[in-house]
Amino acid sequence: MAHIDISGIDYFLSDGTQLLNGVTFKVPDGTKTALIGPNGTGKTTLFRIISGDLVPDEGVVGRSGNMGIMRQFVGQVRDDSTVRDLLVSAAPPALAAAAREVDEAELAMVEHDDEPSQMRYAQSIVDWGDAGGYDVETVWDEVCMAALGLPFDRAQHRPASSLSGGEQKRLVLEALFAGPDQLLLLDEPDNYLDVPGKRWLEDKLNESKKTVFFISHDRELLNNAAGRIVTLEPGINGAGAWVHGGGFGSYVDARADRNARFEELRKRWDEEHVKLKELVNMYKNKAAFRSDMANRYQAAQTRLAKFLEAGPPEALPIEQNVRMRLKGGRTAKRAVVAEKLELTGLMKPFSTEVWFGDRVGVLGSNGSGKSHFLRLLATGGTDPEREHLPVSDVDIAEVPHEGTVKLGARIRPGFFAQTHVRPDLLGKTLLEILHRGDEHRSGLGREAAAGALDGYGLASQSEQKYESLSGGQQARFQILLLQLSGATLLLLDEPTDNLDLHSAEALEKAIDHFEGTVLAVTHDRWFARTFDRFLVFGSDGRVYESAEPVWDEKRVERAR
Repeated sequence: MAHIDISGIDYFLSDGTQLLNGVTFKVPDGTKTALIGPNGTGKTTLFRIISGDLVPDEGVVGRSGNMGIMRQFVGQVRDDSTVRDLLVSAAPPALAAAAREVDEAELAMVEHDDEPSQMRYAQSIVDWGDAGGYDVETVWDEVCMAALGLPFDRAQHRPASSLSGGEQKRLVLEALFAGPDQLLLLDEPDNYLDVPGKRWLEDKLNESKKTVFFISHDRELLNNAAGRIVTLEPGINGAGAWVHGGGFGSYVDARADRNARFEELRKRWDEEHVKLKELVNMYKNKAAFRSDMANRYQAAQTRLAKFLEAGPPEALPIEQNVRMRLKGGRTAKRAVVAEKLELTGLMKPFSTEVWFGDRVGVLGSNGSGKSHFLRLLATGGTDPEREHLPVSDVDIAEVPHEGTVKLGARIRPGFFAQTHVRPDLLGKTLLEILHRGDEHRSGLGREAAAGALDGYGLASQSEQKYESLSGGQQARFQILLLQLSGATLLLLDEPTDNLDLHSAEALEKAIDHFEGTVLAVTHDRWFARTFDRFLVFGSDGRVYESAEPVWDEKRVERAR
């Protein structure tokens, strides 16, 4: 038995802004419930309240069953933690505590090697066994083989940062579904997964008897795996929740019908309000000349007061109005030319041409070299001219390669980083970043900067620092910077991963109107429908072209 019961949750930010307002819903036992809503409405905050990381200002969280959590940082691990550390982060609390004690005791013994440290280490080993550590290592062995193709004893000390984002996600998801927890909280579990991984996740969600509450913006995943959908809807005083008891296939029509009913109810309420006020005024005027009208005047006032006390029907949620404008410009006809290009240690040599105006989807499994290819283009290719340097200060690591890839005349690459890691933006507010400008784009006056932010649904975040934004807000801001920088070649690495449904649709429209060339690494099956052709990084190390998306490429065959 595992369930969640959320009742009347209010949450205020440190500046006094109300983020959540009376959020109430249930996640019944055994259901697969998705949480969706515009970026910044508080989805991750609500998850942190459910997990106990945050305390709500009002309201109660009830739940049953042991809870396993995959937090948002999984997929973005770039510190010195190991594969074992990632698995421990997904383990039950008692097991995780025992694992940490083993690590600390082992380190103390290495540093001191005296009797107390030896005794502490011996005790930590006993406690690890008592907590079920040796049993879970058997499960972790299966998990590592499934996610990485390596046994646990070979994978455990490998840096987590050496794994792709999808490999990190798959590893933790495998551990959670194989683990003992009956209730799972998954914060954007599909991010960084390739399509075989997403299909695996859909199958797991459909087959598992666990109760799963997950955040996702992937329209295909929602359509295939969510049995119920909770929407956080922004309002004047914070976001409230609306529950759709069916899947995504019926969600859009159900929400449109609901909003239409609200609009009709509000219209009727307004009409009744006008009638009651006119009635009060009529009896007021008559009562001034006729004493027998005083009781009717008083009754009309009472009726109006009760009507106002009951209040209007529930207000329509505030709809996002994201308007992305990617301009671009004319360039040489041949935008990208690769000749016998080999990404060292990743893919076999290949040659290809990308023409001005092409929309090319870059597909393949995680770890195949897709992001490396985009980063190579983002740095200007082989021996870049000055005009081919990136239009932002994003930190892009060098990509070893053989052969050549050249950019055409007037090509200015604009790179969207999948992880949103932008050291150049840290510690700065959005207004400050736009006002100052940089060597790639002119600074904007306060009014113009505010207008640009408003077009991307970021007006209320103008005084926030970049690192404090949600993942989707960071993604929208990165796209805004590409718009302002004058990029003529868009290199988008999983741009829809953190975008809410409305923003993803706005990006699709912006790409459609962009005067320039677009290459996008994506595992978003819905988003990929908008592309002209595809460059596929195959499991056998070949790179080939396809007129249709190819989603069944497996893990690249190489020594691990």
